[in-house]
Amino acid sequence: MSKVVVFNQPGGADVLTIQDMQVPAPRADEVQIRVRAIGINRAEIMYRTGQYIYQPKFPARLGYEASGVVESVGDNVREFAPGDNVSVIPAFSFHEYGMYGEVVNAPVHAVVKHPENLNFEEAAASWMMYTTAFGALVEYGDIKPGDNVLINAASSSVGLAAIQISNMLGAKPIAMTRTSEKRDLLLKLGAAEVIASQEQDLVAEINRITDGAGTRVVFDPVGGPGVTKIAQVMPAGGLFFQYGSLDTRDLSIPIFEILGRHLTFRGYEIFEITMDAEKLSRAKRFIIEGLQSGQLKPLIDKTFAFDDIVKAHQYMESNGQVGKIVVTL
Repeated sequence: MSKVVVFNQPGGADVLTIQDMQVPAPRADEVQIRVRAIGINRAEIMYRTGQYIYQPKFPARLGYEASGVVESVGDNVREFAPGDNVSVIPAFSFHEYGMYGEVVNAPVHAVVKHPENLNFEEAAASWMMYTTAFGALVEYGDIKPGDNVLINAASSSVGLAAIQISNMLGAKPIAMTRTSEKRDLLLKLGAAEVIASQEQDLVAEINRITDGAGTRVVFDPVGGPGVTKIAQVMPAGGLFFQYGSLDTRDLSIPIFEILGRHLTFRGYEIFEITMDAEKLSRAKRFIIEGLQSGQLKPLIDKTFAFDDIVKAHQYMESNGQVGKIVVTL
């Protein structure tokens, strides 16, 4: 038997319950893991509240990220053996798997041995944020030394991952946040510059910071009407990646900016990378190299005990964290 988090109706964090469940033996191409740590993600909040890209099927499971020790493996699994320390990458649907549990099964393509220099908490905090940022900035954005990269909601775990990846590749990460409250911390965490969008003139600041060159790549989970100003500071051929919907209003994109400078605005999600074997393989290599070298270093904001999963979700919904929220077992 294993303690597992489930919920039976959409709603607030208090719909989450911990139940004892029998976990079946891993099937072919599955790995069974005794979980040591779980990474909490915004997608799980959205799924729980019925606002995700697909609706929950009850009783519903949760959890994209975990780290732990391999208990057993199913048929066809050759890469892993009992006793291996592993992490889980978001590369599946909540309708198929959920990592919120003491013992879980995961598809082998979503499992990776984590570098020895990471503890379980750090390993559970790595794969959603770095893979998300890798896809936009490296796989599609192909950022280069000297590129200006505008990163909105920069204090989120994915935002911090984007800052680190930009620095790793010699680009200039410009952090965008609502107020100046987190300015000093973002600078300390690697941002080259910080813009408080509610306190400063975004267009004037970008022009000042980039000497009028603008930001070729924009990485934004917010969207909404504020995109109009961002479009004004994108140079010819600029790329805008919308990877979230923190502002659920439609994007305001000025048509003459797009036409005049051949700008590209696209929706982007992590599954473009994790559900494509070749792209996922490139992401794994890049992220593991970065983690091993220390150029990529997950920042953990706060940890909670497994029995406090409700409190962990409530804390994420308070939007006060800088970095990753982790649950330990």
